Amino acid sequence: MGIRVAVAGASGYAGGELLRLIAGHPEFDLVAATAHRQAGHRVDVVHPQLTGLDLVLRETDPSILADADLVFLALPHGESATLAAQLPPEVRVVDLGADHRLADPYAWAQYYGGTHAGQWTYGLPELPGQRELIAGSTRVANTGCYAAAITLALAPLIADGAASPADVVVVAASGTSGAGRAAKPHLLGSEVMGDLSPYRVGTHQHVPEIKQASGATGLSFTPVLAPMPRGILATVTAVPARGVDPQQVLAQAYADAPFVHVLPEGSWPHTAATLGSNSCHLQATVDVDSGRLIVLSALDNLGKGAAGQAVQNANLMLGLPETVGLSIWGVSP
Repeated sequence: MGIRVAVAGASGYAGGELLRLIAGHPEFDLVAATAHRQAGHRVDVVHPQLTGLDLVLRETDPSILADADLVFLALPHGESATLAAQLPPEVRVVDLGADHRLADPYAWAQYYGGTHAGQWTYGLPELPGQRELIAGSTRVANTGCYAAAITLALAPLIADGAASPADVVVVAASGTSGAGRAAKPHLLGSEVMGDLSPYRVGTHQHVPEIKQASGATGLSFTPVLAPMPRGILATVTAVPARGVDPQQVLAQAYADAPFVHVLPEGSWPHTAATLGSNSCHLQATVDVDSGRLIVLSALDNLGKGAAGQAVQNANLMLGLPETVGLSIWGVSP
């Protein structure tokens, strides 16, 4: 028997990607996968890409999950905290939802509403000192997908003093899987294809998380829905605080990070290169007109932005090498 893991919310896109990664993980033994409306259905009916995975989705019951060594919660925002509170304290938990990311109850109330459930260890291993904190935790809050892409691009520049934290502007495009699997008219193929559309302009819920994780104090964020299933491309700009090469700052910060790659000069990130991987690709330059620092960041929103990041965190929590069961390389074409 390997390490016993379970997934709550296994019928969604992130849940399905978790099941795929767990099935290929050499140390994990999937003992339960639960869902709500899809309970009772075979996994390969809900997720045809997992044909051959002989498992039936069960009702999301804490008693079913409590038998695992580690539980992944891939539930809608606001639903993780209640379930997590019913799990034994010795069961490790990685929450892919937002319930435990924020330290500030006011920010939670402003962007999500409802009661703040409290903060867990933040699950972005590439932040300074965070690997050790994750490894020593039994409860870890996975990052948001946009937050992962933007924080990885921005945090080293602010920490180094190369970028001012006060005036950060981000425009980021994401694939439709970032909106979840629930049927919504604006996500129909006929609505999305051939179109780019902004949404939650100036009010996106990842703003306080990005500020908290990156050190930014002023952030203007415009998310854009792109006609593709998965992937994020973020353009992050900031005012330089001193004269440095932003690419060198990023390269130094991530010299030992297996999943973050600062691309060679002249090569720019694009989403297809990260598809199916747990990698984030970065490139930086200085705008010749405005002088602003520009960082481009690409990742798979279901990989490094969700399920892959969750497995990376779980590996650290369980004392495994963080790369086990995860791919550095994407799938092409």
